Amino acid sequence: MKKILIPTLIFFMAACSPVDKKSAEEKSPYGDKKIIAYVTSWEENWGPSFEKANQITHINYAFANVIDGQVVEGAESDTETIKKLNELKKVNKNLKILISIGGWTWSGNFSDAALTEESRERFANSAIAFMQKHKIDGIDIDWEYPGLPGAGNVHRPEDKENFTLLLKLIREKLDVLDSNNSYLLTIASGASQSYLDHTNMQEAHQYLDFINIMTYDFYVGGTQSGHHANLYASSFSDQKRSGEVAIRQHQDAGIPIEKIVLGVPFYGRWWKGVNPENDGLYQPTEGAAGSINYNVLADSLEGNSGFITLWDSTAQTSYIWRASDSLFLTYDNPQSIRLKADFVKSNNMGGIMFWQFNGDNGDLLNAISDSF
Repeated sequence: MKKILIPTLIFFMAACSPVDKKSAEEKSPYGDKKIIAYVTSWEENWGPSFEKANQITHINYAFANVIDGQVVEGAESDTETIKKLNELKKVNKNLKILISIGGWTWSGNFSDAALTEESRERFANSAIAFMQKHKIDGIDIDWEYPGLPGAGNVHRPEDKENFTLLLKLIREKLDVLDSNNSYLLTIASGASQSYLDHTNMQEAHQYLDFINIMTYDFYVGGTQSGHHANLYASSFSDQKRSGEVAIRQHQDAGIPIEKIVLGVPFYGRWWKGVNPENDGLYQPTEGAAGSINYNVLADSLEGNSGFITLWDSTAQTSYIWRASDSLFLTYDNPQSIRLKADFVKSNNMGGIMFWQFNGDNGDLLNAISDSF
């Protein structure tokens, strides 16, 4: 894995100067709404003429790693992949591409990187050097999570303040590069009150263009099934986690609604050995659990899978029950995606983000772009 050397001065590269954000928004067929695709690798699934590039407004390339306090490529193929993603701008000239840093697996070194003024300087310089090297339009910080262990990560009470200081420093450096504020700085936030208690979003949001809430993975295995990306709280459960609750919590933390982007999953989650009451919804489980991309699930639904598709009218989302092996599966389908898009529009939110592009067969992306 190659490290990016930090230059003494970071020079502005004219070749990577992005289009002014205001003019780009005016030309977007989706108005001021953002359709943000997390992309993990290059696959030849953009359509015969790469037409899917016109269905999105932003790409967050995931992920860059943090090693020795510096932002580095996560894979040897990153340079070639980002080059191909940049080529999509020939199809959609307003497309913005950001590097997403960290994620669940690579958030272990964020706390150290944000700890001191010197370490924040080192991190910020390397992030901007990465952005310039790859001629992209911004930086997305996916720290999972400040002040919390995440995947067994180093974390400190000081993360709350240091996270804000890190974002402030990056924003200041981006503004030096371009006084028109054309470079983007965003984050992926946790869909929980605990995340908001360990961050200071009332101050931090002023340094951010928008905030992508990861409003999915409410249930991820364990010993009980449940909706993993429901828009509203379900009447079948006393635990009222939902996309709507997470959005209101972010508003209560001081974030303007127009900066909030709703996250949707292009994958489902399943459990086996589930108690059959309520067709497995919010029931104890004893078997294996896992996830499945929507494109694979859609193929199964067309075959003789034994799936019974169901709808939770209170949660406004879909789920599946298969009695033969007591399998429960929770997922978003085009109907629930359209309802989420309607929610975004009616509440004047920033848009929709999804994880991740390669998990779709086109149905879910079509539901988003058609709605906007």
